[in-house]
Amino acid sequence: MCVANVQYKKPSADGAKQSKNLLRYLTYRESRDEAARHVAGRERWVDHGMGGSVGEIVQRCDDLKSEHVLTFSLVVNPSPDLIAMVAPEEREQFVRELTESTVNGFFDARGLDTGVEFSFVLHHRLTDDLQAPGLPDPHTHIVLPGTVYDEEHGQRVPLFFSRNRKVNHIEMLHDVTERTMAEQMERYVGPDWEQRYDELAAVREQERQIITDEPHGVMLDDKGASWDVWCGTRRTDEQQTAVGFYRHYPTPTEDDPDMLRLEFRPLAAGLPHEQAQFFAQTLALEMNGDMDRLKELAGLLNGMNAEQRTTLIEEIRGYEQPTRDISPDFEL
Repeated sequence: MCVANVQYKKPSADGAKQSKNLLRYLTYRESRDEAARHVAGRERWVDHGMGGSVGEIVQRCDDLKSEHVLTFSLVVNPSPDLIAMVAPEEREQFVRELTESTVNGFFDARGLDTGVEFSFVLHHRLTDDLQAPGLPDPHTHIVLPGTVYDEEHGQRVPLFFSRNRKVNHIEMLHDVTERTMAEQMERYVGPDWEQRYDELAAVREQERQIITDEPHGVMLDDKGASWDVWCGTRRTDEQQTAVGFYRHYPTPTEDDPDMLRLEFRPLAAGLPHEQAQFFAQTLALEMNGDMDRLKELAGLLNGMNAEQRTTLIEEIRGYEQPTRDISPDFEL
């Protein structure tokens, strides 16, 4: 439901340099490929005690470092499938609230009543998932100090993340994150959010069953190997479906170097469900086994607006009537 991972930098010259470079990157980028959308003064970072700018955070990290840790960094990244269920105008607030509640809840669970200073930055990245690229994928990067104030001892002590049989803070972090995510989904989306997600997963599983039919064509990969392909659909979210193709892709592991995984590759996205299903069936026939032809036809779909696609569907259905002795021309 939500990824939360932890990394740290050592209090060395290299660690300090890496930390400063990371903070600059987080401030001025949304992702590896996209510059920050809004960088104006102190508006980028949300300050909960670690500062609101690169310079301030660098200084605080140095002031609050421990012998072995200069700074910890966390990432809180909700599932894009679940974020899609949140109203677009509420997604930023959802992720901000998720971040603050997760960090505070995690340290409460650890018994650190005084809390821990942190600052975070929100990134509006788009997904690079090959099956569903370009979807909203907001997430946060959180900066924590290397020490925490210990009320019992009246001084700061090293902050640590244990991962042993007695206590596993990483597992605890994941549990708090999942619980917080579920609570927010219920408040922002509704008590039926799990049922709605299960329905989405069920539709996707049904769409994958197209491979029980005869393949619609064959494609060659970069190494010259040939693969059966099926023209079909994949439900993107509750409003949209993509048209593309399924094929098996090599996904070797240490245990199974010959493992294959069935994956979808979209060619035309953002279509209403019924419309996507109609075009997938039409393209499966019109491609005539030729992958280049399939991509060409999908390109035509991408170049149409909603009204043009509706008109095309009416034209194709008109050609399918038995009283019309005319062969359909998809490029009409």
